[in-house]
Amino acid sequence: MPRFHCSVPLSAGASIELPPGAARHVQVLRMQPGDALTLFDGSGGEYAATVERMGRSDVSVAIGAHAPAEREAVRAVHLAVGMPANERMDWLVEKATELGVASIQPLATAHGVLRLSGERAEKKRAHWEAIAIAACEQCGRNRVPRIHPVRPFSSPSAWIDANAGEAPLRLVLSLAEGTRRQADAIASAPADRSVLVLSGPEGGLSSAEEQEALACGFAPVTLGPRVLRAETAALAALVLLAGP
Repeated sequence: MPRFHCSVPLSAGASIELPPGAARHVQVLRMQPGDALTLFDGSGGEYAATVERMGRSDVSVAIGAHAPAEREAVRAVHLAVGMPANERMDWLVEKATELGVASIQPLATAHGVLRLSGERAEKKRAHWEAIAIAACEQCGRNRVPRIHPVRPFSSPSAWIDANAGEAPLRLVLSLAEGTRRQADAIASAPADRSVLVLSGPEGGLSSAEEQEALACGFAPVTLGPRVLRAETAALAALVLLAGP
């Protein structure tokens, strides 16, 4: 059954016009009055709905019963990532959403290729948010991960504070000799304890950035002996931490 995110609060028994993006999708699918769909607004659970009216550019639906379905990972994992270039960041956001990430903090780092600021940075954030919403519609999640504004790594208090109280366990992916495995670092942590994972861009974090992370309470961890691409490393850490 088609699933759509609504940016307006939903309630059983109401009739609403779908947001423009969802309305266009319904029209592309050639749905007709009486056809069933599923809606979610990000606050939890989902709603059965039925198409009531198809206009030229608008679609009205009747909202039915609320189902308290949740498909979130047991452990909330927040990713702080040195942005990989262009479509690789898009791909990371999409796949991280499918894998259950709780939030993503894009970071401008010393070795990062992608440079964003001002209006361009905000447009990219909105673009990544749209990718996360589409991924939720596809994979069945009813809570959209938060995509934080792009921040410079050099202001750690700003992006660490964005997850204050949510991620008491802090890990940084590191290639330094003697770094212990991520699995060992979290072996004694409760299964529902949230985690903030810091991962670098192409070329990794600079030595100064890694030292700054350690000074901020991040524990260095490794995913194994192979050197992974920036987007692969972040997703691998997420898979190992978030679980099903």
